[in-house]
Amino acid sequence: MNMNIDDTGIIQAILECFQKQRLPRVMEIKQKLDRGDTLNEFDIEYLSEAIHDNCGFIPYLGRHPEYESLVAKVIHYYKAITDEALSNEK
Repeated sequence: MNMNIDDTGIIQAILECFQKQRLPRVMEIKQKLDRGDTLNEFDIEYLSEAIHDNCGFIPYLGRHPEYESLVAKVIHYYKAITDEALSNEK
């Protein structure tokens, strides 16, 4: 079995889900925080799932380091959102 072929399909599915589903919703949450609002339980649960999903990509980085920069940027974006959410709670 060729692992690269399997990885390609999985990576493509992960990226498509991120682009079409996760990123738009996470950007809505970021806009909400930028207005000074706080997160409700649904926002928190969604962010938690998004972060968990992103962590699922990490095992592929050893075989596909070309995605390392993208994953790092996504993680940084999620951290910025959670930092802002904590700040807004205060």
